[in-house]
Amino acid sequence: MPKSTPPSSTRTSSSARPARRAPPPRQRTPAPPVDDTAGEGDSADSTDVEARIYRAVFDSVMSQRLKPGTKLPEAPLCELFKVSRSVVRKVLQKLAHDHIVQLRPNRGAIVAVPTREETRQIFEARRALEASIVRLVAERATARDLKGLREQLRAEHEAMHRFDQPAWARLASAYHLRLAELSGNPILQRYLQEIVSRCSLIVAVHQPPGNAACEHDEHERIVDCIAKGDAEGAVKLMDQHLRELEEHLMLVSPGDEKSLAKLLGLG
Repeated sequence: MPKSTPPSSTRTSSSARPARRAPPPRQRTPAPPVDDTAGEGDSADSTDVEARIYRAVFDSVMSQRLKPGTKLPEAPLCELFKVSRSVVRKVLQKLAHDHIVQLRPNRGAIVAVPTREETRQIFEARRALEASIVRLVAERATARDLKGLREQLRAEHEAMHRFDQPAWARLASAYHLRLAELSGNPILQRYLQEIVSRCSLIVAVHQPPGNAACEHDEHERIVDCIAKGDAEGAVKLMDQHLRELEEHLMLVSPGDEKSLAKLLGLG
């Protein structure tokens, strides 16, 4: 029975095995959060989430709550919308593509700040675009379209008399976008949406606080021309309207800083 020694050695080695096997408990837990690489970005409704964030920023720019130069840090946006950084970055890239924000390497995103030369070019393009739009609307607008335009003008007028500047600015921009929609040309509509959003940034930089970006009476006179089918009259009034807006803009410093939630209309 000389072979009785091995069991003892086998026992010793097997008793040592558990100590060797014991892994360091959860050493990888401090790894980067999964939230940054997964989550909404891969989910079925990611498009809806991105559209909601895009619309919140876009509407806040249009209503001039978000001023040019306002920082849009990723972390607060993630917290406000309960999304991952990958989703926020995707939205910021789209906003940058549409010239609503500027992405600065290693410094994050800010609301775009148009230069004076860009201002001149944008208004030049807008005059040409809106001349084509009102001409088409004068030819194609129905009685129902005109009724909708007049209702929109009433809402604009009420906001003006309430001294509700954000609503007034948003409705003034919406008037021009509605005309583009009524032109029946989706290409013109898409280009005007980009130009109007860039004009809202220009107005936010240059327009004295409390002043109207667009004169309500001028909007009404353009609709009167459209109702009469006077395409040339509508074109002339629109050109004059946009030239006056460009001429009366003046440089002012950006407004006081507020919380990002408040600027996005979420707080």
